[in-house]
Order: sequence, then structure tokens, then C-alpha cells
Amino acid sequence: MELNLQDIPRVKTISKTDFITHYYKPQKPVVIEHFIDDWPAYSKWSLDYIKSIAGDKIVPLYDDRPVDYKDGFNEPHSKMKMSEYIDLLKREPTKYRIFLWNILKEVPLLQKDFTFPDFGLRLMKGFPMLFFGGRDSFTFMHYDIDLANIFHFHFEGKKKVILFDQDQNKYLYKVPHALITREDIDFNDPDLDKWPALKKAKGYKTELNHGEVLYMPEGYWHYMRYITPGFSMSLRAVAKRPKNLSKALYNVFIMRNYDNLMRRIKGQDWIDWKNKQAVIRTSKFNS
Repeated sequence: MELNLQDIPRVKTISKTDFITHYYKPQKPVVIEHFIDDWPAYSKWSLDYIKSIAGDKIVPLYDDRPVDYKDGFNEPHSKMKMSEYIDLLKREPTKYRIFLWNILKEVPLLQKDFTFPDFGLRLMKGFPMLFFGGRDSFTFMHYDIDLANIFHFHFEGKKKVILFDQDQNKYLYKVPHALITREDIDFNDPDLDKWPALKKAKGYKTELNHGEVLYMPEGYWHYMRYITPGFSMSLRAVAKRPKNLSKALYNVFIMRNYDNLMRRIKGQDWIDWKNKQAVIRTSKFNS
């Protein structure tokens, strides 16, 4: 038995009016296949190009190890030069990923290769972020702290994506005081006997190719797996729905600080308690 996932709708291109009407207002995901064909980035951006202009940059790296109480919020697991990292990606599979790498701060030259598209939402122009990964590397199932509307532009290779909306929380073994599900769930091939509530979850799936754009509505859970080495850029717009905006403010100003405090006070016992509660609370909803 597999997860209950439907294919994310695909369009060749889309007008602002149609995007707002058919996807933003009903908060449904969509893949736009040819929206950025006229960007210089469409033809220029590759791992080799990034290496040529940013090879000397020291980049933060993350892998798929479980959260440790000693780790701060989004603390990297390692660092290396971008040139060395890209060589590693092309040479062999690696779990190391880069995420939330700010183009404006790190390589302003890259901003000349794209424009901020008019989807009818006010994009946060100070935060175009790049994400890199090697073959079979992946992100844990999570949602973003600000519950933003996200436009995810993929470059080079292929990436698998699984999405769930916030209505599916009670089935996903969400870890309390966190933005993730249980990290020992393999969403690429989940054990539904061990995690039976996942059978009730309804989500979406797709594979992104070079130049395609994925719209992820506010607060959507996302799992991403690099089928081949590659990278993506995300642009975001602030959550507009009052419920999501209030969650975002809570996450940023209360939840994150409370979680860090409890890690310092209780150490690994806090992490272990949260993982147990993920199972207890999910089982309570699905008994």
C-alpha cells in the first residue's frame, strides 16, 4: 500500500488572473512548465556555472541526521567551499545539502539572471534563496516557519516532491513545538504498518525538471528528494490568511524560542519526549 497522493496539476504557462483564480484563492499547488524560458537563468544556471562564479564561497551544509538537542535552530552540520561541494555532488551521492542560501547576500551577480515574476502576490524581494542537493539526498517532511506562499524554481536534473496541506496534520506524526514530522518516517517508501495514520493522509506528488516552477500554497508540508544532483531557487510571499499569519508569528516569536530554551534545560530528553508525543497525539486522533 502506498501513500494517497494525486499528481500536482501542470500547465505550460499561466496568466496572473488564472493563477489567482485557480490556484492561489483555493490554495492548490501547480507546476508551471515554461514560465521562465526567457530568463537568462534558464539557459545559464547549472552546477558548473554556480561553481565558476561562487566557487570560493564557504557554504553551510546539512544532512539527514536526526535533530540533536545540542544543535541550534537550523545550525549547519558542516561547511566547505562551493567548488568542493559541487565537485562532490557530481562525483558521488552525498547527503549534504545547502538550503536557504541568500543570493542577494552571497552572489549578487545572480540577480541579473532572473526577474521577480508578477503572480499577483507581493514577493519578498530580499529573500531569493537557493537549495542544493546530491543524488538521493532529501529534506525531512516539514513546513516553513513563516507559512509563506512559495514559488520553487528548479534547475538542473530532477527532483521528487511530496506535499500535504495543514489539514493533514493529524495524520502525519507531527512533532510538537517543531515544523517537522517524525524524522524516522521515510516518505519516499513509508512503512504504513509502523505509521498507520499515514494511510488516511491525502497529498500531492510530482517530479520537477529544469526550468519548472512549483507553487506551494501557505503552510504546505513538503518533502523533496533529489533524483539527480541539482539546485532550486525559492521566492516567497507572506501568508495572507489570518490563521496562517498568526501561526507564522507564533512560530517565529514564541515556538522557536521556547524549543531552544527547552533543549538547553532538558537536553536530549526534550527531543525524545517530542518524538514520543508525535506518536501519542497522532494515535489519539486516529484510534
